[in-house]
Amino acid sequence: MNVDVDVPTLVEQARAGRPRAVARLISLVEGASPQLREVMAALAPLAGHAYVVGLTGSPGVGKSTSTSALVSAYRRAGKRVGVLAVDPSSPFSGGALLGDRVRMSDHASDPGVYIRSMATRGHLGGLAWAAPQAIRVLDAAGCDVVLVETVGVGQSEVEIASQADTSVVLLAPGMGDGIQAAKAGILEIGDVYVVNKADRDGADATARELNHMLGLGESRGPGDWRPPIVKTVAARGQGTDEVVEALEKHRAWMEEHGVLAERRTARAAHEVESIAVTALRERIADLRGDRRLHALAERIVAGSLDPYAAADELVAGLTEAS
Repeated sequence: MNVDVDVPTLVEQARAGRPRAVARLISLVEGASPQLREVMAALAPLAGHAYVVGLTGSPGVGKSTSTSALVSAYRRAGKRVGVLAVDPSSPFSGGALLGDRVRMSDHASDPGVYIRSMATRGHLGGLAWAAPQAIRVLDAAGCDVVLVETVGVGQSEVEIASQADTSVVLLAPGMGDGIQAAKAGILEIGDVYVVNKADRDGADATARELNHMLGLGESRGPGDWRPPIVKTVAARGQGTDEVVEALEKHRAWMEEHGVLAERRTARAAHEVESIAVTALRERIADLRGDRRLHALAERIVAGSLDPYAAADELVAGLTEAS
């Protein structure tokens, strides 16, 4: 049963830094509340200020520990930080496993930090489907930096590049990341590369291999961004300041070259497209028991119509109905 909430008051409370209000807004997003349109309309003029950093990499490289270390570094700089830790969905409940919140418990009592675990709910690409709107909630709530930590599912985890201003790819020595990354598209999305657990044997070799692989990629011009490789031991906080420095340099470079505005515009376009496609799918789903869809299917089986022409007729019918 949906209970209407006072959206203007909720947004005002979120802007004042009340975590319960932020949590309620994100819950409305995750639950696809009927009031979601009202929420997004209220947040639109308030968002657009947060720096969104995505962290991705294979399981075991230390994403949660690195995220926690970055939170500490940004808090020392006086920044308000939001964290979206996207967890794999439980096959039983559909909820997130919440492992990231456990590992970031050091920040739980800090009013300048908001941490939220979100379930992927079967969404591929390492992100939850509601991540773009949840990012907007944290942005509008006054977070200076939003850290988005992805699931860590491996090679398919490249969607973060379309949701973040800056993408950080983490690797660790002795995990075969270099070979796996070479096969995947993950080396194409990184703006900053971090070799974590650098106190282990093979860290220098991993950094050299990564540098070599990046050198084999697309050629870059004199003014192009060259992704740095930073070695860290996140569990001890070593190298974290260097990662923040690399992030700030990338942000400055993007602002200077107009890349930041381009990425944010592309992100908004992707979000609009996703919402439109979802709405269209829902409308098509409503036709499952409709005679029109059944009639088109019968014509395909009879050979008098091909699936593409049938889809064109279906879309045309939906357009006329609207």
